[in-house]
Amino acid sequence: MERVRVAILSDTHGAIDSRVQEVVGTCDLAVHGGDIGRASILAQLQPRLGRVLAVFGNNDVARKWPEEDRRLLVHLPEWLEQPLPGGSLVLIHGHQVPARDRHRLLRGRFPNARVIVYGHSHRLVLDDAREPWVLNPGAAGRSRTHGGPSCLVLIATSGQWQVESYRFALSVPKGGLRYTCHHDKTQPITTQTAQIATASGRARDR
Repeated sequence: MERVRVAILSDTHGAIDSRVQEVVGTCDLAVHGGDIGRASILAQLQPRLGRVLAVFGNNDVARKWPEEDRRLLVHLPEWLEQPLPGGSLVLIHGHQVPARDRHRLLRGRFPNARVIVYGHSHRLVLDDAREPWVLNPGAAGRSRTHGGPSCLVLIATSGQWQVESYRFALSVPKGGLRYTCHHDKTQPITTQTAQIATASGRARDR
């Protein structure tokens, strides 16, 4: 595919917001950054191509999962790399590295990625200070959402990658799906969407 939409979510802890599910349905595939909570969460994700990738989080352990779901745990990797048009996405929960230096350490561990996605903190973050970008979609369920359940959408082509950010109110609005806002690379990362433009299919130093 020349253009791929990837739904990015994390930290559902056994419950997923229906509006996040709606976003996933608009994407080609989905990635879950861990602390899933139970197997049915992944089954509820229905991207267009039907492909869902996930890693384990620090809470994805047998004693915290329903007994009937525990066999899935052995199939969840610590991290994974997904090739996409124009580069690769690395997915890891993030508890493996300390919070204070997490972005620096993740960039050091996965220097060849185009984007690194992690979870764990439950805080939505778009860090494009340099490449690879480091993204955290926040929490997609009910636990410690820090302002409301959230997720990201990565739109990948061979020439440009763009990230859209979605955050929803704690109570379900009548309007349903809400796209927060977007910005291009000339605007500060404190706003909610970002783009990576490249030449000849290579990530550019920022």
